Amino acid sequence: MLLMAAKSWLTHPAALMLLLMNWMECTLCSGFTVDPPADIVISDPGHLGYLDITWSLPTSLTDKTECPKLYQLEYFDTYRDRWNAVRTPQRTYSAQFDLTKDVRVRVYTLLNGPCTNGTLTRSTNYTELVQKPPSTGVADTAVKDFVCVYHNMKYIECTWGRSPKTPAYSQHNLYFWHMELEKTEECPKYLVLSGVRSGCNFTGTYLPDFTDIIFCVNGSSPEGPLEPAFISLQIQDHVKPEPTEKLYLQTGSDRKLELRWDPPAGRVPGPCLEWQMEQDGKIAPKIITGQTLPLTHDEKISCFRVRSRLNKYCAEKSLWSEWSRPMCHPEEKEVTPDPGSDMVPVYVYVAVAVIATLVLSLCVGAMLRLRAPKQEKEPDSLLTTLFAQNPLPTAGGGLRR
Repeated sequence: MLLMAAKSWLTHPAALMLLLMNWMECTLCSGFTVDPPADIVISDPGHLGYLDITWSLPTSLTDKTECPKLYQLEYFDTYRDRWNAVRTPQRTYSAQFDLTKDVRVRVYTLLNGPCTNGTLTRSTNYTELVQKPPSTGVADTAVKDFVCVYHNMKYIECTWGRSPKTPAYSQHNLYFWHMELEKTEECPKYLVLSGVRSGCNFTGTYLPDFTDIIFCVNGSSPEGPLEPAFISLQIQDHVKPEPTEKLYLQTGSDRKLELRWDPPAGRVPGPCLEWQMEQDGKIAPKIITGQTLPLTHDEKISCFRVRSRLNKYCAEKSLWSEWSRPMCHPEEKEVTPDPGSDMVPVYVYVAVAVIATLVLSLCVGAMLRLRAPKQEKEPDSLLTTLFAQNPLPTAGGGLRR
């Protein structure tokens, strides 16, 4: 039984590794105690939360020059909500933090060499520093729904929404920084909606992929500065491909329908894309890795469209493209119109023309009748004038006045 139990214990590599680590990193070896570092200091160089952490050698090890020293730094990553750990022989390290939350850091000392009989020994305790965020800005005025989209890997746009508690006449500002910049830079071109800054366009501005880019959106208002918001992201995780332009449907001799399409043009690598297909308004649950899909269909008309995004091998997450234009099968045949149906508008046009002619004739006749009495009256007046100037002779040979 003891042999079987020992054999079962030895078959667990994880248990053996844990035992080995506990043995190698013992906190007490040959009566020598390893003390943790002292005097942790956090300084801000103005890189939107990329802070410098330094600490001091414990005083008990200042004369132990013959013993190699390591330090295990652990810090809480508020962007990913987890603890990160790193071992370094240096007494300084830089890491990214969200300045609106607590900065939590702790450091161990690890000692090796003749001081510990060649055994890597870690201090039992650690030195910890928790730095509270400064309370700056009008409460509950930080921007909401900050989203960045890398459109077909051509240009980047980031947008945000205003908090309902943002005072009137407030102005937002966006700043960004990454490891290749010496100092923080401001948004090159703001997006303005209804007179209010609502985003930033980075067209023409270089932002490296697979690199943490830190954004800070703050602002000012008549009531004081607005609460800042810090965002950390990598742009390759925010790619939105262009929609597919061309789809092809073919039917083989076995009456099997095959759907094919071309990848969108641009910088997005074709092997990085995965696809989703929609048939007659229903999205297929299966993700497609190629650009060809066999389909089953009947005689009724079916319409298809596809969209794409980056797969997990090229990005941790991605955005779906817009849907392509639908492709239907079988195509609807054009129906030749009845020649007699085109005659109906002709009769209508003829009737309208006849009615218009009659109305015009009636109007012209009416105008002529109105002008006729006036023209007849004018000659009568002229004859009266002539007779008055030239009296007619009478029978007695005189003139009649």
